[in-house]
Amino acid sequence: MAFRRTIGGAASAVVLGVLTPFGIWSCQSRAPAPQSESGPSHLQRGAYLAAYGGCNDCHTPKTFTPQGPVPDSTRFLSGYPADAKLPPVTPGALGRDKWGALASGDLTAWAGPWGVSFAANLTPDETGLGGWNEEVFIKTMRTGKHMGVGRDLLPPMPWYDLAALTDNDLKAVFAYLRTLKPVKNQVPSPIPPSAGR
Repeated sequence: MAFRRTIGGAASAVVLGVLTPFGIWSCQSRAPAPQSESGPSHLQRGAYLAAYGGCNDCHTPKTFTPQGPVPDSTRFLSGYPADAKLPPVTPGALGRDKWGALASGDLTAWAGPWGVSFAANLTPDETGLGGWNEEVFIKTMRTGKHMGVGRDLLPPMPWYDLAALTDNDLKAVFAYLRTLKPVKNQVPSPIPPSAGR
């Protein structure tokens, strides 16, 4: 019995000594490779985040069907249509104990205590994000400022949620947006509260 324990213990030590380096190598070789910032999975991640984040909800004009509004695929993520007519905001409709916000029929313009905001053109056209780079995009999402240094990004833009994404996730979203079909559409500037109502 003592002999078996000694042999068993020695055999276990030999087996452990041989298998441990293999186990370490095996674990190391299975570690995920750093994600490429330009490969298909990076772009797929950006598309996934843009879809999951609901960018389409406000940044794509809608067409109206019997089932209700649906995104207009010909103007995907192109923002508030430059040729659209802004509906009037009834005086006194917005405020404390009243409506907090009103939206245009296609959900690309919003009126509230901040004035009137328009969904930006996110396509790589010069009227959209064409002049932006990755650094400016990330700074915008982190600070809530247009181009990272300008005016505030206005509601309903949830920039504070996007600020919580990692740099790699924001890079993936920007890379995905760069692959979109450019749509020429100069979105108007926001209307301040005093002028918007």
